[in-house]
Amino acid sequence: MGILDGKIAIVTGSGHGIGRGEALELAAQGAKVVINDLGGSASGEGADKRPADQVVEVIKARGGEAVANYDDVSDFGGAENLIATAYDAFGGHDILVNNAGIIRDKMIVSMTEDDFDSVIRVHLKGTFATTKFACIRWRERSKAGETVRAAVVNTVSSAGLQGNVGQANYGSAKSAIAALTIITSLEGSRFGVRANAIGPGGVTRLTGGVLKDVELKEPDEYGDEEFSRLNPQNSAPMVAWLASDQAMHVTGQVFRAVGANIAHYEPWRLGVNIDNPKGEVKWDPADIAAEVNAQVFHSRHPGLKMGGG
Repeated sequence: MGILDGKIAIVTGSGHGIGRGEALELAAQGAKVVINDLGGSASGEGADKRPADQVVEVIKARGGEAVANYDDVSDFGGAENLIATAYDAFGGHDILVNNAGIIRDKMIVSMTEDDFDSVIRVHLKGTFATTKFACIRWRERSKAGETVRAAVVNTVSSAGLQGNVGQANYGSAKSAIAALTIITSLEGSRFGVRANAIGPGGVTRLTGGVLKDVELKEPDEYGDEEFSRLNPQNSAPMVAWLASDQAMHVTGQVFRAVGANIAHYEPWRLGVNIDNPKGEVKWDPADIAAEVNAQVFHSRHPGLKMGGG
């Protein structure tokens, strides 16, 4: 008996890497799973049905239930059809795991318009589109009197929450997904939908290119007998828990799940507050430096020098 027995899940971008590991874990925990993957390259070119089909075969060989879907989640029509696939195949839908993404890493000065737009489209628009059409169905069911217990689990990254050189497009998308997660949790609470996000880890097609002498393997190619920090399935148990009814009290949260470690991201929050010493009047820009440097940077220097001197 798994913690997701009776649940129906969709995992986008689950033909490889992180998404594949998540889909395998959800199935192992008892969920019926729709494996969505367009089958393109790490940078978004091409299409291939084999990755999604292979994951379906693995799940079925392990005694689970799964079907493949090859829609482009960044297209509204494709996203709507993906959600419909779960209802058509399994008669419902409870869990949406948004993982699909591509990378086109370049410095800002070298990044093309297409490099930026393509990454934003797959990551951010793709997450929004699937969430939109899943929530439409969940809201309709709630209005019809059904008790909905649905969960969205999105994928973020330290590149967006902490920053990373060469990933202005990817980082921008991931930070926006964190905000979208919180907004989804606020809106979805009205009709039984929770939304959380994780920043996963592991070596995948998207990250393997920057690591030398590291063998790129799919999650199901790792042996069960030995733990490896490189296994992209290490974050999957956290996804399964967030998607389960055991986490009914958790929504609007962002976690990091890397290796054997789980950490909770603290959202943007106001720090030091500075009132104009002249009272309720418009700030004079010339007065700002001394106040900000003293109260934020703990410096008495009127310029940009930071420190205690």
